[in-house]
Amino acid sequence: MSPLLIVIVLAVVIAFYVIGIYNTLQRLKTQIVASIQEIGNQLKRQASLIPNLEASVKGYLKHEKGIFQMLTDARKSVAHANETGSAKDIDDAITKLQNVIPQISVAVEDNPELKADSTVNRFMQELTDTADKLMYARRTVIDLTQSYNEKLVTFPSNIIAGMFGFAPEKGLDTPLQGSHVQVSSSEMEDHKVEL
Repeated sequence: MSPLLIVIVLAVVIAFYVIGIYNTLQRLKTQIVASIQEIGNQLKRQASLIPNLEASVKGYLKHEKGIFQMLTDARKSVAHANETGSAKDIDDAITKLQNVIPQISVAVEDNPELKADSTVNRFMQELTDTADKLMYARRTVIDLTQSYNEKLVTFPSNIIAGMFGFAPEKGLDTPLQGSHVQVSSSEMEDHKVEL
């Protein structure tokens, strides 16, 4: 084999490798954007669904005004997150939704009439389903951002990323300090279930 042929083959292999890494980075960036858009999609679903279901359930839960205030706050937060598209606003909206679900569950559990009502049950299922879909969409953004950012710092893909000016993706804007990253002693205890 001639040295020229070896150089050509080596150049072709390197070119295909560079193209492969470049395409992987571009695909991950596109998937991150699509995943963030899916969070917005779920928030829009929630924003249109919750008011309709809320109106249906309101009559059943008249005595639970605190829950409706939380639900109204969650709905406003969702609408605000849809307008701004900010990761922090999206995270706040999801948190408010997740905080209201247990409150409604307690009200339903305490009232057998509510427990048996199909409208209330559907409302609870839809809230839970929406919260689950939002959590899944957030998890997807986190995973894709991690994969993308790992490529930017690991050899040899970091060289190619640097050549083409790829910058790290922020992902979801979450503080790295606070109670959400700490485990309390009560959370570390084994939970006993008695049936």
